[in-house]
Amino acid sequence: MIDLNGQAAIVTGASRGIGAATARALAEAGAAVLLLARSADRAEALAAEIREKGGRAHALQCDVSRWADVERAVRTGVEQFGRIDILVNNAGVIDPVGHMAESDPEAWGHAIDINLKGVYHGLRAVLPLMKAQGSGTVINISSGAAHAPLEGWSHYCAAKAGVHMLTEAADLECRANGVTVIGLSPGTVATEMQLAIRDSAMNPVSKLEWSDHIPPEWPARAIVFLAGPEGRDHAGQEVRLRDAGFRQRIGLGS
Repeated sequence: MIDLNGQAAIVTGASRGIGAATARALAEAGAAVLLLARSADRAEALAAEIREKGGRAHALQCDVSRWADVERAVRTGVEQFGRIDILVNNAGVIDPVGHMAESDPEAWGHAIDINLKGVYHGLRAVLPLMKAQGSGTVINISSGAAHAPLEGWSHYCAAKAGVHMLTEAADLECRANGVTVIGLSPGTVATEMQLAIRDSAMNPVSKLEWSDHIPPEWPARAIVFLAGPEGRDHAGQEVRLRDAGFRQRIGLGS
């Protein structure tokens, strides 16, 4: 068991899927959790659930594509918990799925604003705090889409490739200050995003059966592990949950 008592975490996209499972798992490990999501009602319901179980949680509406929202959220986290030790950059969208030649430039750019700039905004907001305190962990949700093109996913693949490089760049700049920055590629996960992917009927991912996807509790468990002291072994790396050795290490079997 990873003990995160006394630590404070921020999770973006925390109202559902990987984000919600991660918020629960971090709270169960003892961390105070700030849940950020565009859906304030769902995030607050989850925060209330965590508080009912004896945890510390606060919810805040936040659009990660907006720097002012993220800066305000981090400031609120410090006001609520006194410090920020963990950031999970999870918020992301798959829409608009479609061929580049027919894509809507505004919608394509907005996906980049969420999936790539949103990660930058999170890093930019917490890194000065973590560098000043000499410790902290940032976990960026990556994807196999960062390394291989998929039909209709030009926006998503480009953003995740950028997230991969942001992870390496932040590690280069901040590791000496005690800050650990890691990428986690969870594979395909049984979330609402997969329903949208299936409905698009484009590229092989949309043809997968629901049973092919792992539950969101698996990446949540990996995130808690990486937020602990052994996460430093993976600084600057992209950890792949499909790796059997890593799954065994965190108790998920082969």
